[in-house]
Amino acid sequence: MPAIENVWDYPRPPRLEPVPLPLHIDFNGTTIAATTEGFRVLETSHPPVYYFPRAAFSCGIEPRSGGSFCEWKGRASYWSLRQGDRIAVDAAWSYPTPTQAFMPIRDYLAVYAGKVDACFVGDEQVTPQPGGFYGGWVTANLIGPFKGSPGTMGW
Repeated sequence: MPAIENVWDYPRPPRLEPVPLPLHIDFNGTTIAATTEGFRVLETSHPPVYYFPRAAFSCGIEPRSGGSFCEWKGRASYWSLRQGDRIAVDAAWSYPTPTQAFMPIRDYLAVYAGKVDACFVGDEQVTPQPGGFYGGWVTANLIGPFKGSPGTMGW
């Protein structure tokens, strides 16, 4: 069991760190991404966001229009994931030209756990971060409360 982590002890600005456990994502009855070379971003009040090398994905990755901006990582691009006859619209995002501190996740993708069938850190299936905006993965070793639920946008 990983050590207990309180998300309120995570730093601001956020920190990028390698993940020592294998990560994988299941969608439409198939593992669509698996890696032992993942990263996670730790930011105050948020469950970690996990990033996979783009090459770890075996499904279709389709660009979407628009994007968003993170003051720490830069401009985000959004992606849909296609596996067989199913598509998860805007299920992933990336930073094609991240800030210097986040350059290691250039060409990596993060995935909203709630838009696919299951996401795993090691052998543990994660729970999506509350709300629809943030993409953190909640594991049993995390202590909150977590930003994302109604009424938490001003934290």
